[in-house]
Amino acid sequence: MKTNAARLLDTLGIRYELRDYDPGDEHLTAEEVASRLGLPPEQVFKTLVARGDRTGVMLAVVPGDSALDLKALAKLAGDRKCDTVALKEVTPLTGYVRGGVTALACRKPYATFVDETVELFELISVSAGVRGTQILLAPADYLRASKAKLGAIAMPKE
Repeated sequence: MKTNAARLLDTLGIRYELRDYDPGDEHLTAEEVASRLGLPPEQVFKTLVARGDRTGVMLAVVPGDSALDLKALAKLAGDRKCDTVALKEVTPLTGYVRGGVTALACRKPYATFVDETVELFELISVSAGVRGTQILLAPADYLRASKAKLGAIAMPKE
């Protein structure tokens, strides 16, 4: 199934692979998605929705085995502070459901920040915009398509 994210990549002439997995009925962690795809969790990137005091709504993309460092995100975005948005706000803001949020073809063009470890891989996996489908593509292509800024915004999970 072609998603809006895949259509955007087609428009930009970016090569990618869609990979489906069984999302089940419950919310899956990024590590569980990685396991179902047969990839290491640090290669599967999750997209979180945050709000900064100056930037407003933004997207933060971090490895599946990491947590978002809100202080580092705020600094990179030029904010004094930021926090993740409430789950009930995710769909109205992005047009995507939890587990299917992607920086590609979002409802609005939000500022996007990606953890610098994305450059360690030849291919990364990000949500295709629906639960149960991931997009595999080159990090440089993802950064170009998402118009993202790179920085150290991930930290080990507690």
